[in-house]
Amino acid sequence: MARSLPASRPSALQTVARWLLGAAMLTAGTGHLTTQRQEFQAQVPTWLPLDKDFVVLASGVVELGFGAALLALPRQRVTVGWLLAAFFVLIFPGNVSQYVSRQDAFGLNTDRARLIRLFFQPVLVAWALWSTGAWSAWRARRR
Repeated sequence: MARSLPASRPSALQTVARWLLGAAMLTAGTGHLTTQRQEFQAQVPTWLPLDKDFVVLASGVVELGFGAALLALPRQRVTVGWLLAAFFVLIFPGNVSQYVSRQDAFGLNTDRARLIRLFFQPVLVAWALWSTGAWSAWRARRR
């Protein structure tokens, strides 16, 4: 079994980016549970065999957990980064569904706006991996 290397110390810019991402996750999670529930329901794919409100509430709780972990668990940041990146990948079908089904939400009321939104999901994945040092820790283990 390969020994894992400790994550390198994050730069100040990475730390600030992690905090901003944590704050964004707390904001999004709060929105899921309160004033933006219906907006988020527009992103739940119709083919998903679960109640839309349940999906929105559950994902909001998960987002609150990620936000708190990004801010309060710096020693676990690499693990949190990988899990958050995976979460962003898992919810991407909701963004695709919103585009394909032409659901308006969050000001995305044109096909063009919904299409452009799709290109931001990889940015979120990269943000999670870079700001937590997950990407550099993975690269260091491969050497």
